[in-house]
Amino acid sequence: MRERFAAFAWSVLGLNILVVIWGAFVRASKSGAGCGESWPLCNGELLPKAPALPTIIEFTHRVTSGLALLVLIALVVWAFRLFPKGHIVRRVSAWSAAFMVVECLIGAALVLLGHVAENPALARGYTLSVHLVNTMFLLGSLALTAWWAGRDEGALGPARPVQKPLFGVAVALLLVAMVVGAIAALGDTLYTATTHAEGLRANFAQDSHPFVRMRILHPILAAAAGVCLFGLGLRAALATTETFLVRVLGAAVAGLTIVQILLGALNIVLLVPIYMQLIHLFFADLVWLALVLFAAESMWPQAARVPAGMKIAWGVMLCLTGITGIIMPIMPGWIFLIPGLLILSEYVPALKRLVEWLREKMPKHIAWQKRPEAWEVPPEPHDPAARP
Repeated sequence: MRERFAAFAWSVLGLNILVVIWGAFVRASKSGAGCGESWPLCNGELLPKAPALPTIIEFTHRVTSGLALLVLIALVVWAFRLFPKGHIVRRVSAWSAAFMVVECLIGAALVLLGHVAENPALARGYTLSVHLVNTMFLLGSLALTAWWAGRDEGALGPARPVQKPLFGVAVALLLVAMVVGAIAALGDTLYTATTHAEGLRANFAQDSHPFVRMRILHPILAAAAGVCLFGLGLRAALATTETFLVRVLGAAVAGLTIVQILLGALNIVLLVPIYMQLIHLFFADLVWLALVLFAAESMWPQAARVPAGMKIAWGVMLCLTGITGIIMPIMPGWIFLIPGLLILSEYVPALKRLVEWLREKMPKHIAWQKRPEAWEVPPEPHDPAARP
């Protein structure tokens, strides 16, 4: 039953990521005023009649946000029914609900205050910053709800003091870089540059809007956060004293950080088209979630066995990274896509049949797939189940 709960929690997280990406599309397409200044109704109506494209885009965002709220309520109710009193999953799911309520209130404030479409008010930068930070906390709490669903012990106990300050610095740097990036993206939406020279002049012009002048800060802060994240993740990935999960998550943080920096550079080269903004945001969410799980696992390690949810999440992440590399030739996508498909083949029958067919054609190249136990970690020496 807990495995089903974890799978549902991961799906709720995925839905919320899609809602976040669509919300960014609402901002980038200047469709935030598609439903007027009425909330929760759209132009004063429950269902808009003969809507224009901006209305469809904004109304879709509201509908999906409402759906995300409903499934989150179901998740919290299930958590309180399934887990005993005092279990950590109850607490983090309750925090998820709290962040979702705040998310809805901020969304309503954006509409009612007119901080949408082409409004260049400085106050919009503040509401956007609060919105982004709360969104990251929402996604992080949902990820922890799914991650900790398989814990046998309900209480976490005291956190390991190792690298605690470094994680605090990494989280702070990443959030600041993401906030400045969100404001810079708003500046790109409101004051679009058609050439690199035009954008560079606007970044340093005294009469430019503050949102535009903040664009130059984002790459600097992103580079600082990237160095911290990459070093922290690589150090854990190479540390033989760390648990298997910590090393895998550390490698994920380091790898995703490199991919995100490359995507950011490509975003600038292409003059920040909307599709690149959305891809950039998606991978920023992945970096954030990997960091949250990495920090949680480092301070409160679980048993050595790899949860099925983590395998699925890791496989999906590799596949998405591979597809991105194939669509945009900034990296060899097949390096990520093939391992991702192999991992997911354990849970997707169609992929399993494909792997079996490939195994017959190329047995030497994927023979390791016959040994699923390679994903498991050998028991600790003190484990009573360990063999002599």
